[in-house]
Amino acid sequence: PDLLPACNGEITTMSFLQDVVDILLQYVVKSFDRSTKVIDFHYPNELLQEYNWELADQPQTLEEILLNCRTTLKYAIKTGHPRYFNQLSTGLDMVGLAADWLTSAANTNMFTYEIAPVFVLLEYVTLRKMREMVGWPGGCGDGIFSPGGAISNMYAMLIARFKMFPEVKEKGMAAIPRLVAFTSEHSHFSVKKGAAALGIGTDSVILIRCDERGKMIPSDLERRILEAKQKGFVPFLVSATAGTTVYGAFDPLIAIADICKKYKIWMHVDGAWGGGLLMSRKHKWKLNGVERANSVTWNPHKMMGVPLQCSALLVREEGLMQSCNQMHASYLFQQDKHYDLSYDTGDKALQCGRHVDVFKLWLMWRAKGTTGFEAQIDKCLELAEYLYNKIKNREGYEMVFDGKPQHTNVCFWYIPPSLRSMEDNEERMGRLMKVAPVIKARMMEYGTTMVSYQPLGDKVNFFRMVISNPAATHQDIDFLIDEIERLGQDL
Repeated sequence: PDLLPACNGEITTMSFLQDVVDILLQYVVKSFDRSTKVIDFHYPNELLQEYNWELADQPQTLEEILLNCRTTLKYAIKTGHPRYFNQLSTGLDMVGLAADWLTSAANTNMFTYEIAPVFVLLEYVTLRKMREMVGWPGGCGDGIFSPGGAISNMYAMLIARFKMFPEVKEKGMAAIPRLVAFTSEHSHFSVKKGAAALGIGTDSVILIRCDERGKMIPSDLERRILEAKQKGFVPFLVSATAGTTVYGAFDPLIAIADICKKYKIWMHVDGAWGGGLLMSRKHKWKLNGVERANSVTWNPHKMMGVPLQCSALLVREEGLMQSCNQMHASYLFQQDKHYDLSYDTGDKALQCGRHVDVFKLWLMWRAKGTTGFEAQIDKCLELAEYLYNKIKNREGYEMVFDGKPQHTNVCFWYIPPSLRSMEDNEERMGRLMKVAPVIKARMMEYGTTMVSYQPLGDKVNFFRMVISNPAATHQDIDFLIDEIERLGQDL
């Protein structure tokens, strides 16, 4: 009750916020200190019992509130720690963090120029620049920042469907034929999730076979399109992946674009993970053909290290998003305002309330320039290659697929000494299945590092190392290998 807007609350407010900032700054410094743990792991029931998290009728003191802040960060995972490799989004960028603080203080909504003038203009400028980098002439087209790649992919499906059958907006699915979408068997689960949410149904998402490196096989795509058409279904979207979640594979976009053109199907590229490579002159060839897509998902909160969340959907045709989604709410998008209404972008979104996600990306881009992002991305890819070169012939390691990684995903099995002389049979597979989960659990108990694992198809649990944090070094990669061996020797 003593904080602003309380009468004479300025001094209390300033000192309270100063204390919060001190807590945050200590956390930031700790995040980059390799001698600190990545995680102070407790089981859920332990954490629930150790502290009182319940909400009460009576207010707490500001001292207690500061204590709550400290406790929360004490058990937070240090996602900026140079040895946190668990997700596709890692690292902690200082300019991005500053931008996030500013955005929270400004506390506005992205729907109209009226209440978010600078932010709306920055979204316009940034999306145009991203479309330029995709290769659309003059950065033409449309786009929006959405709450993550899954929603961006869902927008793409929504717009592709509307383009083919505009009447679906008023009449719903009953008024249109049975639609089918195509995506690779290694694609992100959000394509099916979007189909479920939009009433298309998960059975209408046809999974296309991949080669041993995880890339979609174009001949299989064409075969399945013809098959669907023979059954009377209408193919409306192909979602190609640029940087798959597990293998980091890049689908052959040029061949896929040719097929989409031939059968007049909307081509979407899910570049949530791999889109950042467009910033790198050395690596952007992996997305050759992306300029032929009708829409592209690109998550700067992954490879580019922008704080969560920051995901863009880019659309080649301007005005389509607006006609697909607008509802003309007259209490928000009044038609008789005194400025250019094209800057009221809120009606092309599915959301009404929309967080300002663009400022973090824009400010970081200003601070680094395109070349700064390029250096950061090249460094992460170089680290992945370093890891690959280090383990490909090392005793106790088996690569999940041959050849050097295309992205920063390095997929491998650690084979404990007890399994090394065993012949490759069911029993060995069963035992190998259990190795990665145990090592991962021990990593978290010790708090030293975090790296992800998963099974895929007929392959039992393997480690998927991903690098997107420019703070990581060769020493951190060496540490990870030593740690896996230390924690897995006795298995």
